[in-house]
Amino acid sequence: MTTHKTHESKNTFYFVTFTCYQWLNLIDQSDAYHSFYKWFDYIKLIKVHLIGYVIMPNHFHGIFYITDDCADSINQILANGKRFIAYDIIKGLKKKKKEEVLQYLSREITEKEKSRGKRHKVFKTSSDIKELLNIKMVVTKLEYVHHNPCQGSWKLANQFIDYIHSSASFYEIEIPNEFVTDYRKFY
Repeated sequence: MTTHKTHESKNTFYFVTFTCYQWLNLIDQSDAYHSFYKWFDYIKLIKVHLIGYVIMPNHFHGIFYITDDCADSINQILANGKRFIAYDIIKGLKKKKKEEVLQYLSREITEKEKSRGKRHKVFKTSSDIKELLNIKMVVTKLEYVHHNPCQGSWKLANQFIDYIHSSASFYEIEIPNEFVTDYRKFY
């Protein structure tokens, strides 16, 4: 499901994915991993619980629990997060003098986007959002998220629990993670 559908349910889990434009490794090229951690700090303030995550070089998977106390929908939370992170990615690309990439991202902006003040195409427009209706779905998605760095051609770590931009070590070997709320708190 994409962000074209507004998801309003509260006191529920959502699995989300958003991807860099054309699957470019923009998060890695700009070293913008820290931007996600700043966003994680912010979402705590608005009563959103991060249940699990992985920050990949070109995409993000997360599981969130949205409480009744949160005024925003998951759609708005993602839109704000993507906007915030996109600014940091562009800033990082400029700092690293990635001129070709910046020019490409600038050329990809549509006229409509330009009219709204957008200067670079950083993320795919839509995000995948799926409500997780039971504990089995939550556990299945957590396993998928945590194993992502070692799937396919990625090989970002020898073992999935060693990948540092993930909540895997929190669940698998109980290493504290200031951003993560254990899903079992809600069952």
